[in-house]
Amino acid sequence: MATRRSDLVNLSETPFYHCVTRCVRQCYLCGYDKNTGQSFEHRRGWVEKRTLFLSSVYAIDLCAYAVMSNHVHVVLRVDEKSANSLSMREVLIRWHKLHKGTLLTKSYLAGEALSEAELLSVKRTAAVYRKRLFSISWFMRDLNEYIARAANAEDECKGRFWEGRFKSQALLDEKALLSCMVYVDLNPIRASLASTPEDSEYTSIKRRIECKLTRKTSTGILPFKSDTACSNQYCLNLTFTEYATLLTQTGKAVRDDKAGFIDGEYQASLNQIALSSSQWLKASLEFEQHFSIAVGSVSRIKKFQLTTGRRRLKGVSTARKLFG
Repeated sequence: MATRRSDLVNLSETPFYHCVTRCVRQCYLCGYDKNTGQSFEHRRGWVEKRTLFLSSVYAIDLCAYAVMSNHVHVVLRVDEKSANSLSMREVLIRWHKLHKGTLLTKSYLAGEALSEAELLSVKRTAAVYRKRLFSISWFMRDLNEYIARAANAEDECKGRFWEGRFKSQALLDEKALLSCMVYVDLNPIRASLASTPEDSEYTSIKRRIECKLTRKTSTGILPFKSDTACSNQYCLNLTFTEYATLLTQTGKAVRDDKAGFIDGEYQASLNQIALSSSQWLKASLEFEQHFSIAVGSVSRIKKFQLTTGRRRLKGVSTARKLFG
């Protein structure tokens, strides 16, 4: 029996989650199908564009993403506080960007006069929409369903495009979050589809680099802290330069297929999160192999296990070796 999503996502423990959704058919539906010679590479652009758009609508930030040939990785930060601070009108405007809403919510936004009972109905509906705006399940549903419909229309067929459920992992501390982000951003390099982060198409790191070079704001992606001060928006606890250094040096180890020599600049970045080079490589390159629904220190995993009522969680022994 599948685990309820409410038992996998616990916002009181962490707002950060790694989600993976995979194609169900036996071919490269988002890339190049060697059997037919047909390219579906443009669909990766669909997924990236839709993911960024959803992040601008939902109270959910993108920390990292990678659109591969037959699966998609996203690292999300759920901003429940932001969702709860929205006015009723703002909630309805956001939700109507994705869904039709009801006749009453449309009338309310149009400024039409409503009775007291009708206004009460709108308030109740908006309360439901508000909760959905910080729901990972609804975020992934609006991503997967949109892409499935577009792909099926192009293929002139019906049926599932994605597997029935997406995989989610709770990232319980900063070490888990950072190693997961690097793992996701290095997916194309690990799959021999790219040799550098700059060449990694349809990834958050490529988008960050492009925005950095053009001095544009990377809309929809959670920013790193600046060298001076961050704005009121939540920022990841590294500078872009520090993260890029970690990513590049880790990527060199991936291409060599071994740990190799880690230079001083790389280890200096690792010192901020108190990991050795060997620990870091194991955590960032083999992330999905060792952990199931929760990733972090042993104490955080045990606490997550207790609050979710689970008997055991995979990855405790690995967490003890890597994160302490």
